[in-house]
Amino acid sequence: MNLRLKTVLLSVAAAAAFSAAWAVPMHSLFSDHRAMRVNDILTIHIVESAKAGTESNTNTDKSNSAEVGVPTVNNSRFSRWLPTFGVKSNNSTKFDGKGSTNRKGSFEATVSARVVEVLEGGNLVIEGSKVVEVNQEKEVIKISGIVRPQDIQKNNIVFSSSIADAQITYSGNGVAATASRAGIFTRFFNWIF
Repeated sequence: MNLRLKTVLLSVAAAAAFSAAWAVPMHSLFSDHRAMRVNDILTIHIVESAKAGTESNTNTDKSNSAEVGVPTVNNSRFSRWLPTFGVKSNNSTKFDGKGSTNRKGSFEATVSARVVEVLEGGNLVIEGSKVVEVNQEKEVIKISGIVRPQDIQKNNIVFSSSIADAQITYSGNGVAATASRAGIFTRFFNWIF
């Protein structure tokens, strides 16, 4: 075999071994870098707002009346000895009931998530979390769900409204969270009653 051919083959084999060893992802220079494989990173823009309300009105009105009596004989000489008696009854019931409930909430944040699985149809299963601690107050945001590749924007951002089976959790630990929690006696009496 020619020495030049051997050198070229060895160079190609070395480049392939180097690429496989480091698992360098190869992206096209002409395509945008959207997440599509396991361990790719997405930016999730969480914009959630919910508003719910119900209102009910009930009005009832019921009235009953009954009257029983014995007619008297007018202008009769026996009218003064005949007793006049009667029974009257009135019953009235009214009810006016009103009730309403309103609930409103909003949440906005940005979290990076990792692709943990690529499903058969090409949809991506994502999971991500973010922990922020300021002055011993810890806030934790967790998100998971399924993203369609066509819902990923050019800058690799997905809006939370485009995530199927989304589970978004926002919780906190620290002095403020502890102070806002009811005491043990209050929780005990609420549990009983």
